[in-house]
Amino acid sequence: MKFNVFKKATPVTNYQGATAFSVDKRAELYSAVVTTSLSNTFYESGNDRMERIRVLIGQNDPSFVAQLAVYARNKMYMRSIPLVLAVELAKVKSGNGIVNKAVNGVVQRADEITELLAYYQLANDRKETKKLNKLSKQIQRGLAEAFNRFDEYQFAKYNRDAEIRLKDALFLVHPKAVNEAQQVVFNKIAKDELQVPYTWETELSMLGQNKFAGEQEKQAAFRVKWEELILNGALGYMALMRNLRNIIEAEVSREAMTKVCAVLSDKNAVMKSKQLPFRFLAAYREVKVLNSGAVAMVLDALEQAVEQSAMNIRGFGKDTSVMIACDVSGSMQKAISAKSKILNYDIGLMLGMLLQSRCDYVQTGMFGDTWKIINVSRKNILANVQEFYSREGEVGYSTNGYLVVKDLINRKKVVDKIMMFTDCQLWNSADNAVQDNIASLWKQYRKIVPKAKLYLFDLAGYGTTPIDVRNDGVYLIAGWSDKIFDVLSALEEGGNALAEIEKIEL
Repeated sequence: MKFNVFKKATPVTNYQGATAFSVDKRAELYSAVVTTSLSNTFYESGNDRMERIRVLIGQNDPSFVAQLAVYARNKMYMRSIPLVLAVELAKVKSGNGIVNKAVNGVVQRADEITELLAYYQLANDRKETKKLNKLSKQIQRGLAEAFNRFDEYQFAKYNRDAEIRLKDALFLVHPKAVNEAQQVVFNKIAKDELQVPYTWETELSMLGQNKFAGEQEKQAAFRVKWEELILNGALGYMALMRNLRNIIEAEVSREAMTKVCAVLSDKNAVMKSKQLPFRFLAAYREVKVLNSGAVAMVLDALEQAVEQSAMNIRGFGKDTSVMIACDVSGSMQKAISAKSKILNYDIGLMLGMLLQSRCDYVQTGMFGDTWKIINVSRKNILANVQEFYSREGEVGYSTNGYLVVKDLINRKKVVDKIMMFTDCQLWNSADNAVQDNIASLWKQYRKIVPKAKLYLFDLAGYGTTPIDVRNDGVYLIAGWSDKIFDVLSALEEGGNALAEIEKIEL
């Protein structure tokens, strides 16, 4: 992002102890939000991150915070952090129904009504008997309107026995039914009479309660049930991906497995699913280790799915040379959440390989203590990620991103675009840190290639950059979704990431 909104770039020190630059408060909030999984990062605990986000909300215009919340939910496909933004925004005095509009924009599923209230209770430190008493009027209005958007099936699907139930939310929010049919649904919620919906979860749960003569009979029953769910189209795209291991291990019929692969690789299904790229990688890794004749066809289907998802990435043609550099340092090898096997390292590699697949003249590499170019095909995106991953440790674990630019200078290599996927905590671990840092080297390289551009893809959102992004040709983009490449396209056309957020209509 080229931040033309900056008034002053303040030199600071990053977590590695190297000189870095602070960013505009809007940009800092943006990068912190779109790289937050509500879990600990390598340098920053979850509580520290949340506290920083709260402070930044107070330092930003309420309208921008609301737009960012809706952007994170609808463009970056994030679920929890947009709810957090809406609730925290309610603590800041803001008129014109801004909070109401934010709530309306981020509540996209029936269960997000109760999730938002659960965070509201937590954020306001409610401990008395009526923990949700005195609800913010704007949040109440936003949730009341949200109640009007869902039908009985959607409510029943997410009517879980949690601390805050739909029934509690209904009594607290007091939504007004838009018609008689909806009033009937509201009455059912109030009386706990919602009809249990037919879902794959309920089907498997009911089957699991049966008594079987032995393990063989149980396995046969589950195999038949999986086949039924698959052939009847009862599994959504995400459910299909998450259950690939279960389906393969159940040894479903070849007909059923062919249907699974057809759905996975279907272009329309991929686009409608709105999956974050690393979800495909997680599924690929789960399947790859299994011992089954179905594994090869499923891996192919996942590769086709990722290729379909990459089709909307504009990329660069043969007239533009691109260098993609992935940070594989120790700080990048941190899981994005407590329950995830996916690391920031994986996200950087995944996004790097997605972009590489859409560039005609491109090289890729990874940096740690050293910098190494690794040539891979533009096809087989997931296999390419695995290729890089299997070479973990070859370049060490420091964050010497400056070596990417230094290598280009030494070779007098002309590259139009340098794409660096990193947590932005770069430094120089050698003795030549004064003269060899990425900021000074970039100035040298711009003398060789005046129109070269450096893009920093921030995967951690710590609020600093290793180079002043006000400089000509330096841009910052943040996030884990392939939608970051929409921002890249906007930048190429003279826009900036903040402008993309400010396009959001509330």
